[in-house]
Amino acid sequence: MTDHGEEQRNELEALESIYPDSFTVVLDNPASFTIRVTSETGENEETVESTLQFTYVEKYPDDPPKFEIAAHENLQTSDIADIMSLLNEQAQENIGMVMIFTLVTAVQEKLNEIVDQMKSRKEMVKLLKEKEAEEIEKAVFHGTPLTIENFLSWKARF
Repeated sequence: MTDHGEEQRNELEALESIYPDSFTVVLDNPASFTIRVTSETGENEETVESTLQFTYVEKYPDDPPKFEIAAHENLQTSDIADIMSLLNEQAQENIGMVMIFTLVTAVQEKLNEIVDQMKSRKEMVKLLKEKEAEEIEKAVFHGTPLTIENFLSWKARF
């Protein structure tokens, strides 16, 4: 028979050493804690961040832990929904083994994807603005086409 309490204590100890700056214990019984997850920094120092709160259930890891996004920064509602869906999917795949590190790693990867998407959107906007500016510049230099009729008309006015 598995000693759930022992596995939970061991995992908590490991998580504290893996995430020393972002791990915070909220409650001791049942064990509840938060882990702050931050994406890698994008080009313009943009980051996304979420604080995940996990609460062990009595039979964890045979049952998935309770989890929620306690706080977030630079995330849209759709991103939060995607993260929660990812957490649920990963939790179901990892039933029977300690999974918090796996869940946090999956969220870390998702946040990095979100930063990449933000970067791509900014690049697209920049390219569109450059193209618009180029079109305006072309229009300025384009002028009236030179034909014999236009030249004779201009010569008569000049």
